[in-house]
Amino acid sequence: MKKYAYIGCLGFIAVITTEFGVIGILPQIAEHYQIGVDKAGWLLSAFALIVALTGPFMTLLMSGFDRRKVMLAAIFIFLFAALVSSLSPPFWLLMLVRVLPAFLQPVYIATALSVAVSGADEKQANKLMGIIFIGVALAMVTTVPFATWLASVWIWESSFIIQSAVSMIALAVIYFLLPPMPVKEKKSYKSQLKILTQPTFLISTAMNFFMITAWFSTYSYFADYLNKVKGMDGPMISYMLFLFGIIGVFSNWIAGKMLSWDVSKTTALFLSGTVIMPFLLYFSGDSLLANIISIAIWGFLYSPSFQNASTYMISSVPGSLEFANSLATSFGNLGVTLGTTLGGWMIVTKGAAYNPWIGFVFGMLAFLMIIWRSILEKRTEKKKTIIPCQ
Repeated sequence: MKKYAYIGCLGFIAVITTEFGVIGILPQIAEHYQIGVDKAGWLLSAFALIVALTGPFMTLLMSGFDRRKVMLAAIFIFLFAALVSSLSPPFWLLMLVRVLPAFLQPVYIATALSVAVSGADEKQANKLMGIIFIGVALAMVTTVPFATWLASVWIWESSFIIQSAVSMIALAVIYFLLPPMPVKEKKSYKSQLKILTQPTFLISTAMNFFMITAWFSTYSYFADYLNKVKGMDGPMISYMLFLFGIIGVFSNWIAGKMLSWDVSKTTALFLSGTVIMPFLLYFSGDSLLANIISIAIWGFLYSPSFQNASTYMISSVPGSLEFANSLATSFGNLGVTLGTTLGGWMIVTKGAAYNPWIGFVFGMLAFLMIIWRSILEKRTEKKKTIIPCQ
């Protein structure tokens, strides 16, 4: 139902604003706490690591609860974390409140998707999931760049104030517009865990992990990369984030349409950015126009990554939407963790200019997974067409 999809989308904006809102202010956080930008990057990688390690278990645990209550509880924790973070607590406490909402992030996403697509056919379900995942791009075009801009002209804590405001709005909308949704028939844990024995699903999971690692080796340090490599100041970086997000809204809409046509080809098309972008960013040099074009292409190819990864994984096990999506979220965030960690290491050892080439390597690994799954699926189809001899 579209109404529920749009409500889920709003909550997703709050989730993404909280998770990725620190990207644009990592240099300021590092300066405030007198730490390296790679250590400040732990605010992103620790969040993602908690999602990766606990997501599937939390989703299984919460699968029998009223879906409205689950969504409310998740967004409330996001609100609490943002409010405490806005008080600029000691770094250890900032880290602690940053990871608290991570325990419920995959639960929120899986629940919101389940609510939106309940009763829809496969083609309609992909479109409804696309509406929810547009929340990623909308956050990138509105709240994240606005928070980055506000932090550049005021104080870095203002980014967390924006996160609090968005979470509060999402909480109110869910409370007043979403009816109670008790789970009528809870699937057994055994039936949900069965998907872990399917080779195509495991390969799809690896593709998700490699693809997100590829993108986040550079994107996690978007502000630092544009500052150190491209020489952009704070306001210009916020404009680039805004451009990135504007393109991303359009890109997510296009991807949602294309996924209804062919999931594998759509995923491969957007994945190609991990291979293309290192060359574009390198050859764009110091030219402002060339960099604007490169960042626009970057935003177009990157923005639907979570949508493509989730849909690609779910397409291999269409009967296990919630658990499959929680695994997609977990392994995606594991990719965020590895990408952020490798990116921080590269900045410290070689310099930010080399970060996109990490993406190139992991992007190629992701392409190998797509090819491997395609081969397995063709073999399976071939076996089905063979008529046994009598």
